[in-house]
Amino acid sequence: MTVTTLDPRTAFVVIDLQQGIAGIPAAAPLVAPLVANAARLADAFRAADLPVVLVNVTGGAPGRTERPRPASPRDESWADLLPELHPDAEGTLHVTKQTWGAFHSTDLDARLRDAGVTQIVLAGIATSAGVESTARAAHEHGYNVTVATDAVGDMDPVNHEHSLTRVFPRLGETGTSDEILDLLAATAR
Repeated sequence: MTVTTLDPRTAFVVIDLQQGIAGIPAAAPLVAPLVANAARLADAFRAADLPVVLVNVTGGAPGRTERPRPASPRDESWADLLPELHPDAEGTLHVTKQTWGAFHSTDLDARLRDAGVTQIVLAGIATSAGVESTARAAHEHGYNVTVATDAVGDMDPVNHEHSLTRVFPRLGETGTSDEILDLLAATAR
């Protein structure tokens, strides 16, 4: 299903588009197109005076996993948001998380509710991890959820496709950046 509507108070939430993740060699082919689409959406949401939330990750959830976590060294710029997203733009909300999802142990829900937000549009990386975890939690918190299909990416194409075609349609709606921008322009009229 394609995206059908945007609520009057919709927020644009961008997951983990930061220096350290964008610099992972396996992520490099994904980053440029999805960042370009995320930047277009962020600019349009700001122009419509709607919230833009940029989320970065600085840690990981504790606990054992079968698949080891990457042990790459992290310099002080690892968590810096990508400049194309204009992280210093007036009114931009910042959330730092320690787990995959942006709602767990953060003030994201409270900040969205304070702003009267009823819907979120999601973008970011990785589709099957941070984006999907955030979409699931948003759905559970009662938000209408939309995923910008050309503004998300995953280093595992099978997981990416599974999230887009199997998971997200059960949590909300999906649409391209252009479809979302068209709805945003129609809503602003």
